[in-house]
Amino acid sequence: MRSGSARRVAASTVAALLTALCVPLGVHLARERHDPAPARQAPAPAAGRDTQHFAVTWAASAERQGAGPAERSYRLVVRTSVGGDALRIRLTNAFGEHPVTFASAYAGLQRQGAELVQGSNRALTFGGQASVTVPAGEMILSDPLPGELAPESNLVVSLRVTGALGMRSGHLLALQTSYATAGDHAAEEAATNWTETLNSWYWLDAVSVLTSTAISSVVVLGDSITDGFASSTDTNRRWPDHLSRRLRAAPGSTVRGVANEGISGNKVLAGGAGPAALGRFDRDVLSHPGVDTVFVHMGINDIKAHTGVTVDDLTAGYRQLVDRAHAAGRCVVGATVMAYQGWPEYDDAGEAVRQGVNDWIRHSGVFDAVVDFDEITRSPDDPRTLLPFFDSSDHLHPNDRGMQAMADAVDLAVLGCDR
Repeated sequence: MRSGSARRVAASTVAALLTALCVPLGVHLARERHDPAPARQAPAPAAGRDTQHFAVTWAASAERQGAGPAERSYRLVVRTSVGGDALRIRLTNAFGEHPVTFASAYAGLQRQGAELVQGSNRALTFGGQASVTVPAGEMILSDPLPGELAPESNLVVSLRVTGALGMRSGHLLALQTSYATAGDHAAEEAATNWTETLNSWYWLDAVSVLTSTAISSVVVLGDSITDGFASSTDTNRRWPDHLSRRLRAAPGSTVRGVANEGISGNKVLAGGAGPAALGRFDRDVLSHPGVDTVFVHMGINDIKAHTGVTVDDLTAGYRQLVDRAHAAGRCVVGATVMAYQGWPEYDDAGEAVRQGVNDWIRHSGVFDAVVDFDEITRSPDDPRTLLPFFDSSDHLHPNDRGMQAMADAVDLAVLGCDR
């Protein structure tokens, strides 16, 4: 168990990393090759510094996206979890090949579609400036924006982007309608000029708020199941969304923030659909403020890829994730790998690896706690298959009911563990 003083030491260590200026990428293959330098940021507000800290309220892991227009405006809709003051956004050029300039950035609240609540859209600054240029491979945090942001808000971040040559950084599977336009309309609250719809998020990869040091967040590291594939668009029915609502409704829970760092197709050990979990762990997990617990649910893509991955290979990867989280003072909750018979890549050899991995997750004691997603979603008639009631019909991804069942299976008490 982690003492309060130890927790503060861990938090101050992360804060020191985040306040550092951007530096070139490291050369450590497993941990740093895919991670951009720490985000630049201004100091936190002085008032209440001893009793308040920043906590991540929304996140989506950046991936390498195709090239787009060099000049464009984006209106990105995201759902927050924990509420607080002084919101900050994090902009990323992690996979860019050239510097990109954010000529302006605004934060407001969604009324409907691309229309904002009147009077809610306010300008963000970066080191006191309205515009900022982010070099290739780097990220930046905005200055804190005074004012309260309610929990479970539809936050809208509007960006005017210029000089965006080559690859963009963003999150492919948003399952949330956002908007774009060719002109400079970021400051507007009306929807009139925002005529193009988007199914991905670009440039924005995290939002944090200032809240009590008694409040923390959990980062969920996962693949398409965590990303929400097969859940209903624009309804926030990914299983981490359901988890967020449960945490908010739970009396006395100190865990309020949920950051969804799932990437569809992602693996623990190898890159492909985004960097491997081992390669993106620093950026997508350890860099977020106010996080005490990491929830790991992935491995099915390693297993079904037919690359010869063994139980020992995959469990060694899990051990690395746990060791790195523990070294940073975070607890780690592990979840078992769910059934997938009926998916085109299923075979008996992969099933044997899945069963061996799940036995290790349940009994090794490496994780601080375990949630048995396999047990609660599999068919009682054939444990190699998803329960039809939870199956989206592709035999791998849960539907909305399955997503709810996964969130309901989490013992909320394990998310508040200390180390």
